[in-house]
Amino acid sequence: MFKKCISSLFSIILVATTLHFTTPTASALPPGIPSKSMALSKLNALTVKNEGSMTGYSRDLFPHWSSQGNGCNTRHIVLKRDADSVVNECPVTTGKWYSYYDGITFTSASDIDIDHVVPLAEAWRSGASSWTTTKRQSFANDLNGPQLITVSASSNRSKGDQDPSTWQPPRTGARCAYAKMWVETKSRWGLSLQSTEKTALQTAINACSY
Repeated sequence: MFKKCISSLFSIILVATTLHFTTPTASALPPGIPSKSMALSKLNALTVKNEGSMTGYSRDLFPHWSSQGNGCNTRHIVLKRDADSVVNECPVTTGKWYSYYDGITFTSASDIDIDHVVPLAEAWRSGASSWTTTKRQSFANDLNGPQLITVSASSNRSKGDQDPSTWQPPRTGARCAYAKMWVETKSRWGLSLQSTEKTALQTAINACSY
């Protein structure tokens, strides 16, 4: 009887252990981040030129948080994707999120922003001013690359529309991935960059260990 109980207990522990390791967990990082070598290659392929003006710019020209079906919009999808846990379905209001930029954890979606890694105004200055509104909408709701990430509202708002030559994540450990996400986004969307921006990105990516 004792051996049977021990055997049953072992089976329960084994199942629990298996479940622990096979249950998928959320990542604080979006998809499509390139390797160090690929990021450097894509960076060197980007067009370097002076930024365009802000004439005519409006966030309304980049319609964002589009409907994604089932009562969810783009913001909700990113909140669900990046969460360690989510309590409710769309609209997502409660869960647990790790802000990659500054290393702070939040449990209320109201404390979270979805950052456009390449800000909409920066995209405008880098080539998006000539796009159609439809293309700008696709850019602003891009779920297929590393353009959208869940971060603290404070870090997102301190960044504003700055490029990596004047702003990088306050958490030093986030700067490698941030630079690679920036390069990948500009590469995917055919956006240009200025020389100071390229220098800052090269420095950040060269310091990457992966």
